[in-house]
Amino acid sequence: MDWIYASLLGYALGSIPFGLLLTRMAGMGDVRNIGSGNIGATNVLRTGNKGLAALTLLLDLAKGYAAVVLAWMWFPEVVGFAALGAIIGHCFPVWLRFKGGKGVATLAGVCSGLAWQIGAIYAVVWIGMLAIMRFSSLAGMTAAVAAPVAAWAFGYLELVPVLAAIAVLIAWLHRENIGRLRSGTEPKVGSKK
Repeated sequence: MDWIYASLLGYALGSIPFGLLLTRMAGMGDVRNIGSGNIGATNVLRTGNKGLAALTLLLDLAKGYAAVVLAWMWFPEVVGFAALGAIIGHCFPVWLRFKGGKGVATLAGVCSGLAWQIGAIYAVVWIGMLAIMRFSSLAGMTAAVAAPVAAWAFGYLELVPVLAAIAVLIAWLHRENIGRLRSGTEPKVGSKK
């Protein structure tokens, strides 16, 4: 039963829609009505409020981290289920009719909670790709792919399957971004459109 409890713990924390809650509390309406329609930090940034976007990023990261750290305490044998649950909760929150974000910031927290080495590699790849290429989607997908590679490289072999599954899910959620990247129409971070 522990894997069910770990999954539910991860899902419950992951499904907290911080982007939506923060924009509403700030009097900016429903963030789902602008840009991509997602609740993540990249879409919150499209409101023009960088502080709110940064706070969304940190809180989405924190909920992934919290889900994994609590699972290490209570369900250490099945912590991967909490990790997967947190990502699924963020991407498909029951409170928002299963339309959430794309999981990149939450995965940063998950990786940091699983092992500091995995979290460090994730962060370096994510921030590095964002700084160089300025495509949020490409940076997030590249970091997601780096996570299972880092788990394998540092000997966390039991975490490789769940991180690989999450990477596939994140790539699938970015399928429209992939199309725009191929056609050269994907907007860069900081661009007007």
